[in-house]
Amino acid sequence: MSSLATRTAGRVAPPAQRVSRKNVSPVEARRRKIFWPFLAPALLVYAVLFLGPAIASVVISFTRWDGIGTAEPVGIDNYLTLMGDTVFHTAFKNTMVVLLGGGIAVFVLAFGLTMVLREMRGRKFVRSVVFFPTIISPVVLAILWGFIFQANGLMDTGLDQIGIANSPNWLGDHLFLIIVIGLVWTHLGLYVTILMAAVDQIPRYLYEECALAGATAWQRFRYVTLPLTWDVVSAAAVLWTIGSLKIFEFIYAFGGTTADMPPTSVWNSALFIYGNTFGGRTPSFSFGYASAAAVVTVIAVMAFVVLLRRATRRDPIEF
Repeated sequence: MSSLATRTAGRVAPPAQRVSRKNVSPVEARRRKIFWPFLAPALLVYAVLFLGPAIASVVISFTRWDGIGTAEPVGIDNYLTLMGDTVFHTAFKNTMVVLLGGGIAVFVLAFGLTMVLREMRGRKFVRSVVFFPTIISPVVLAILWGFIFQANGLMDTGLDQIGIANSPNWLGDHLFLIIVIGLVWTHLGLYVTILMAAVDQIPRYLYEECALAGATAWQRFRYVTLPLTWDVVSAAAVLWTIGSLKIFEFIYAFGGTTADMPPTSVWNSALFIYGNTFGGRTPSFSFGYASAAAVVTVIAVMAFVVLLRRATRRDPIEF
């Protein structure tokens, strides 16, 4: 009898659970009704403007296509050609230099300025000055950067004033280094603003207790500032990683000449893709080859973002 009751109870339980799921509040019912009508337009825009072109790029990467006529399937030939293309190797290396070297410089300088500005009078004004390059067009900043480092420009004039007559050939042997420094300068203000917003949320009494305990500036940064802003730093690092992949205008305007591309020694992945499609005096319109380069670069950066997120994952600290 008891076994029969147990089996019967097991058979009756699922309908009871289904009934309980139907007993939702009127507010929840209305939310469910408007969920898809509100979400569908956003999904449609995402599919048309982002997902569709991404899938099309992957498909085109397996073809030889000049943008007109029928695409010719070539399998993985474009990818095999990329592996032996020294220009692509240089462009990919430059992308990684901007991503890693430029990123480290940006965050070190941003944290340094943040700690200085935190205790500085007029910090809001200084923050605005530092942030100013972020709101200016990269093309304008590249032209200004060119005026500074051109022959007999502001940099050479300043060095002459302090007795250094033989200035380096800034726009020759050191062109890519000057570009990286310029990119750090143009992006620094944004990350200073982000980090200062995070640091401003840290209670001042924590720093006062550190001062009473005799902690140095480095110890305050290591044990207070960095742990309490770690989530923001992690998100900002991902933002920089994605942004470094899309850098184009500054390098093109600073390193290029009228109607021509910059030298291949300063190309990054974005310029390589542009150079194999529309760039230069005689565009090649190699859309399949350029799409393969884009796919390889995106996959590499996505893998880096995943590793970065795992490496920077920490338990949140409440204060």
